[in-house]
Amino acid sequence: MSTAVEARPAPTAGAAATLPAMLLRHADTRPKAVAMRAKRLGRWEEFTWADYERRAARIGLGLRELGIAAGDYIAVLADNRPEWLFADLGIQGIGGVTVGVYPTSAENQVAHILGDSQSKVVFVEDEEQFDKTLLVRDQLPELVQIVVMDTRGIRSLDDAMSLEELEVLGEQRLRSSPAEWRDAVGALPGGDDVAIVVYTSGVGGPPQGVMLSHANLAAAATITTDFYGARPDEEVLSYLPLSHVAERLVSVVAAVRAGYVVNFGEGGESFPNDLREVQPTFFLGVPRVWERLMASVEFRMRNATWLKRQTYKFWRRRGAKIAPARRRGKRKGAVSGLIGWLMLHRTLRQKLGMSRIRIALSGAAPIAPDVLEYFWSLGIPTREVYGQTENTALATATPGDDVRIGKVGRPLPGVELRIADDGEVLVRSPGNFVGYVGDDAASRAAYDEGWLLSGDLGELDDDGFLSITGRKKDILITAGGVNVNPNRIENLLKVSPFIDEALVIGDGRPFLTVLIDIDNENVAAWAAQQGLPFTTQSDLVEKPEVRRLTEGAVGEVNSQLADTEQIRAFELIPVDLDETGALTPTHKVRRRQAVEQFRDLIERMYAQ
Repeated sequence: MSTAVEARPAPTAGAAATLPAMLLRHADTRPKAVAMRAKRLGRWEEFTWADYERRAARIGLGLRELGIAAGDYIAVLADNRPEWLFADLGIQGIGGVTVGVYPTSAENQVAHILGDSQSKVVFVEDEEQFDKTLLVRDQLPELVQIVVMDTRGIRSLDDAMSLEELEVLGEQRLRSSPAEWRDAVGALPGGDDVAIVVYTSGVGGPPQGVMLSHANLAAAATITTDFYGARPDEEVLSYLPLSHVAERLVSVVAAVRAGYVVNFGEGGESFPNDLREVQPTFFLGVPRVWERLMASVEFRMRNATWLKRQTYKFWRRRGAKIAPARRRGKRKGAVSGLIGWLMLHRTLRQKLGMSRIRIALSGAAPIAPDVLEYFWSLGIPTREVYGQTENTALATATPGDDVRIGKVGRPLPGVELRIADDGEVLVRSPGNFVGYVGDDAASRAAYDEGWLLSGDLGELDDDGFLSITGRKKDILITAGGVNVNPNRIENLLKVSPFIDEALVIGDGRPFLTVLIDIDNENVAAWAAQQGLPFTTQSDLVEKPEVRRLTEGAVGEVNSQLADTEQIRAFELIPVDLDETGALTPTHKVRRRQAVEQFRDLIERMYAQ
């Protein structure tokens, strides 16, 4: 028998129908307020709401000069930067549809997304993305123009134009027809008209284009900002790919609704430094980000002086004791918390980039309870949210005064949840998508009588809090007939500062094994301390000492598992999993691809 949670009313008062309309409201009422900052060549550059609106208008009208009409699909292939947002709102403002492309995509993936969406224009960031697109352009008959944001290093633009040139066209049109842009935004039909396409990361197969409407985005903007009480004085760091629904929600959708500041750091290896410089008040991290932040502290503490280690352990224990009351919204242990803040948390949170944090969220994948409890012990109020691309990430969220570790919260206002007889989570939400690009059959199959089939397995408690217990497609059934959720075991393993990724194997096998991708940075630093010479990761994982180090981490996890769930053997992957293509841009493992790539290692574990 299924269980369900009825929807609470969704807020609607004062909600604009489209994101471009929200942008205009800020440009009119607070034009000089800062909308974005970007760090370039070591210096932070500011963009006001007036700048944001002007750049979006130029791009939108420039596209009209190229013959782009309402309903046309326009792609953006770039890392996070202000121009991504200018293009996004400019495209939407003239009735176009923005298609995000992951900047890490290989040529064949770029060809698939641009071809599948029949994009007429693609904005590319730089020489690298330009070259990538040129290699597949002959496969894209619908593509009429490439627009390059940063032309440095490009010898010839014979096959393209610069963003500056496009904006000049738009500015000329704006001068000759000053009301055209605002008239276009005002005439947007909104509703179920498609506004953006977000391609799935391709965990279970080729990426699918999820069509989200103006109504989906407006609902997401209003519901999330109202639920979290997001304010204009919030600061966020844009760092997850903007082609992913989670970052789009934080950096674009909620940002133009609440009017807060979006910061773009230097990205990549500079992420920890970007976080320290920005000190965001609102931060969404995927589990791997939280795990890495935790691992960085734990590893540093292993090498700290005796006094620092003892101080850290003592105040962490004290923080863990008062955390349960704080998760229920109570102020228990205020004096102890203040002393802990002075002795440890103030400095540590500053170094982590969390000194000003007001809202800290984990989403996009399951996270180990130990990781959440760790950050609560440091006074960082991290809570889980749940959603997926197909519902504009509008499903559940954890209230600030009732945080339950291991649960992903209650349905957001306007959202209904139901657990099907087979345990699948079904969602009815104002964020539920229009359909998949060019695939009516898959679009119909995604719904059951108006309920979105999430593909996740879950349970609802008596208070309406949801627990995600696994993915339907990921459940392993051993040769003995035991059903195992590999995600839970993998998350426990990744708590170790020495394990970056883990892939549990066991479907149809007599017992469970695991492939482990070591945290190369932490293990390399540990090896240097031990005086172990090595050259590559392949060389490092062959060291008996490294194997014993990993064996200790596996043993700790096994002590928390039932006999049927315990890991009987493991192998260390000799290369960084991120370099094999087996990880999505948001660090989800493409299981089938990884299993094929490392089949020899898997067979070795079962042959032992």
